[in-house]
Amino acid sequence: MKDAKRPYVICHMVSSLDGRIVTKGWKLPPRAMAEYERTAETYDADAWMIGRISMEPYAGKAKVPVRKAGAPIPREDFIARRDAESYAIVVDPSGKLTWRSGSIDEEHVITLLTEQVSDDYLAFLQAKGVSYLFGGKGSLDLKKLLAKLRKVFGIRKLLLEGGGKINGTFLAADLIDELSILVAPIADGGVGTPSLFDVEGKRGRARHLKRVSVEKRAGDLLWLRYKPKR
Repeated sequence: MKDAKRPYVICHMVSSLDGRIVTKGWKLPPRAMAEYERTAETYDADAWMIGRISMEPYAGKAKVPVRKAGAPIPREDFIARRDAESYAIVVDPSGKLTWRSGSIDEEHVITLLTEQVSDDYLAFLQAKGVSYLFGGKGSLDLKKLLAKLRKVFGIRKLLLEGGGKINGTFLAADLIDELSILVAPIADGGVGTPSLFDVEGKRGRARHLKRVSVEKRAGDLLWLRYKPKR
């Protein structure tokens, strides 16, 4: 059942037949990867979210300057912009990404942090025009953060696009409302590479799903849609 206090979360991914998600080296035809974007557009989402490692190529590399002496920066959410047509959201608890700017192709950047980040880093984000939300002192409360994204930015529909650990964390917290998986005609065979859902620690309990639809797509892809049984 949809929770009106947070965005509707769709986990949208491309995977191999054996559930791997690192597409580098697969040599899929361009039209196959274009299907990923086309199917994503059908959701008309307000935002997309990925983890820190996946976001690194988009963020760029800038230097975080050391602050001159000044008052400590309070651990309060910073909103640089709230009227964007679309938002790019990253889970970066320790504040490691060094942003070139506060946007990715006109999509406003929102980073999700813990309170352990330094004042230097917060000042850097403010100078770059990157919005940030705090999700806890030492770890992130994803449900709380989703509620903030809905309340502060008006985000109603969000595409969760990996990697495996962030997908697994959302799955374990029962925060995924729909799965949208494009299965590529590839058997990856990799060992120790990220999969659709990587739950850290002990094995997570199995989640039962109900099929929404199955479609053949270009490039011999299958588009599978499921919703959790609740």
